[in-house]
Amino acid sequence: MRILIAGGGASGMTAAIAAARQGARVTILEKKEMPGKKILSTGNGRCNLTNMDMKAVYFRGGDSRIVEEVLAKFGPEDTLRFFEGLGLLTKTRGTLVYPASDQAAAVREALSMELKRLGVEVCTGMTVERAEAGREGFRLLASGAEGRRSFSGDALILAAGGKAAPALGSDGSGYALAKSLGHTVIRPLPALVQLKSDEGFTGKLAGVRTDASVSLYVAGEKVCSDAGEVQFTDYGISGIPVFQVSRFAAKALEQKREVWAVLDLLPGMTEEEVLALLAGRKPVFADNTAEEFLHGLLHRKLAPVLLTGSRIRWKEKMEHVDGEALERLAQTCKHFRIRITGTNSFDQAQVCAGGVPLSEIRGDTMESRVTRGLFFAGEILDVDGMCGGYNLQWAWATGWLAGRAAAGAKRPKKEQKKR
Repeated sequence: MRILIAGGGASGMTAAIAAARQGARVTILEKKEMPGKKILSTGNGRCNLTNMDMKAVYFRGGDSRIVEEVLAKFGPEDTLRFFEGLGLLTKTRGTLVYPASDQAAAVREALSMELKRLGVEVCTGMTVERAEAGREGFRLLASGAEGRRSFSGDALILAAGGKAAPALGSDGSGYALAKSLGHTVIRPLPALVQLKSDEGFTGKLAGVRTDASVSLYVAGEKVCSDAGEVQFTDYGISGIPVFQVSRFAAKALEQKREVWAVLDLLPGMTEEEVLALLAGRKPVFADNTAEEFLHGLLHRKLAPVLLTGSRIRWKEKMEHVDGEALERLAQTCKHFRIRITGTNSFDQAQVCAGGVPLSEIRGDTMESRVTRGLFFAGEILDVDGMCGGYNLQWAWATGWLAGRAAAGAKRPKKEQKKR
């Protein structure tokens, strides 16, 4: 059985190992100078392999039933066994799993060594330009430094990634291949990415980091929320909780809908408790300015912005600030509104929202419902996980299922496309 894999990232390498262990002859076509380059940037260079708290609810985009099916067939325990078999020691921080060395390079090297041991042919610097399915199998036309080459196989696995981090190889070219083989593609958008705002105060807050909860409102309706450290930037907001809600912002903005991020800057207290705290501090700081009054509660740069939003003059003595003004200030601290006008580009995004719909693949094998012998793995599919090892788990799981199924696949035969 000859298997071609377009894309040598996390899912493609896993698929190759799974197929080769079944006795298939496998060829990976990877456009970068080495396979698994994107792995090196995951987890801030430490590679958060997976998460022991693994549920379909942590994934967005596609049919949750198929996500559940995939995770049931290859879950985090399977990931640990897989890498243990490659000689990689792991450790956990809470529910997050990392290589024991805290080096993403160790993960890439473990996969690469297994590819070499199994005799997988890895062709780097090769850009797949065209894919064809015929009676005799699949044919890929690719170009590289030495010119154009043709590759043939009995089965094809598209593991070319999405459009996030194009410098690491994910430039969206896999979508064109999928379309040429009869599939549709839901427009990819940046996800797990920073959010932009045109508010005048963002530049003044650049560099501020603070614990907060972030709630995203679309056309006045709350659609999601998350909590953690938020970072203010000159263009908007960043940080893990911002990443977690960003895909919903990207989708809404694409639809030209109004998007607001509402930050709770004192998430450990209710609004009533914040008001009581402010009222209790007022007599102590009666001779101080309103700006000085907030020192010790929040980052110094936040004070002028919060006071302006509460219609309180910065230099006004606290003895002249009335109860209604304190109520406005408490409300602003708990509901700090930021208008969202965009996301950063795919260059800064960790993953994509969008891709090949799950309705067009079989959840147990990752095989196409359009063309037999064609399989999908990884980010090319319309599934994006939250931060915390979920997207890598999706890569390992779909790669493993696709590789094993492809090793036993029959020659391609066109099926009627299901709508």
